[in-house]
Amino acid sequence: MLRSMYSGISGLKNFQTKLDVIGNNIANVNTYGFKKGRTTFKDMVSQQIQGASSPQMNRGGTNPKQVGLGSQVSTIDTIHTQGSLQTTGRSLDLGISGDGFFIVNDGSLSYYTRAGNFYLDQNGNLVNADGLYVQGYAANAVGDIDYSQLSNLRIAAGTTIAPNATTNISFKGNLRDSTEIADNTNNRLFDPNTPIDEDALKEGLKSGAMMSMKVVDSLGNTHDLQIVAQKISSTEWQLGYLLPDGDNYSFNQLGNIQFDDDGRVTGNASFQINLQPGQLTQGYNGNAQDLTITVDFSTITQYGSGSTIDVDTIDGNTEGFLEGFNISAAGEIFGVYTNGNVQRLGQIALANFNNPEGLTKSGDNLYQVSNNSGVPNIGIAGQDMGIINGGSLEMSNVDLSEEFTEMIVAQRGFQANTRIITTSDEILQELVNLKR
Repeated sequence: MLRSMYSGISGLKNFQTKLDVIGNNIANVNTYGFKKGRTTFKDMVSQQIQGASSPQMNRGGTNPKQVGLGSQVSTIDTIHTQGSLQTTGRSLDLGISGDGFFIVNDGSLSYYTRAGNFYLDQNGNLVNADGLYVQGYAANAVGDIDYSQLSNLRIAAGTTIAPNATTNISFKGNLRDSTEIADNTNNRLFDPNTPIDEDALKEGLKSGAMMSMKVVDSLGNTHDLQIVAQKISSTEWQLGYLLPDGDNYSFNQLGNIQFDDDGRVTGNASFQINLQPGQLTQGYNGNAQDLTITVDFSTITQYGSGSTIDVDTIDGNTEGFLEGFNISAAGEIFGVYTNGNVQRLGQIALANFNNPEGLTKSGDNLYQVSNNSGVPNIGIAGQDMGIINGGSLEMSNVDLSEEFTEMIVAQRGFQANTRIITTSDEILQELVNLKR
């Protein structure tokens, strides 16, 4: 009789705990990165009235007789299922699709979170809503990332890229296979000993090709460079570059390239240009270093179609200022500069755990390592981790229909346990009344 009353009390406490967890889930239905809780129960110790007996010669065995003494909370789980991703369009809103946690640090402790609504402070540091620094791998001045240690990530306005001189140019495309050949040195329009005016240049290009490009010196100044090619035999082309000479140009030879019967380059097709910036731009008297540029023609062809030769790759850049950024699915932060360059500023790190449900909730959408979570396995998105979706946030994984259903179950369970207590009370009252 009294056992039933205490069993009812234990049931009331447990269903109250379940309602507390459900209430917290519903309160956080719109909390970014929130993971819902779940309460499970188990029975309490049972009082044994009679033990089990084994079969005897003329009689079978009997089962034990036990009376349970109520229930208790078994677990309060954190369910780490994926929440839906909501598009925000904001570049610093990041959602993880798959496993992993963002790492934030307050200077002494690291915390872990699925909430990716990040911000920049006045120094350009990437922080969360509470000012904790987002952790990742920093990049050096040329965009190479150091994966040896975690550090604060910074996207500072006004960051500059120093100018770099052009050192390599490669070409692609086709040089037209035709019968128009300057068959001897005296007839070649592009000749080192002959000044070239505009009319001669146009005439020479009828059986040749010219590629114009901008090259950069060590101080970031740009200069025009024209490289020309003229056919000197059925399988051979002469290459050179033009330098301004008053109103005309002078031809400076680079070398010759040859093609086989299949129209592909044979032999050496890489040459070097050595000159001063003032030779490309008349009147320039700056202190930039001399240019040493390697030009590569190894991938061009000689087919019957028209000449389509053009620049494939060219290095070098002028000075640039950071004017924007974007974040890739791997968490790489790319800075966009005014000179058109895109360079990595860093990469966001992610952490995963052998037992993420073992993490301790510390409030503010943050988790901490516990004795049963395991140590964090730190890496980058896409490598044993989920991927990062820029411009979106992970919503709470709370399902209201499920929570309301569980709330009804908890409410009815609570009511049923109150009936146990009131019924036990009525029986006690009857016993008291026996004395009358």
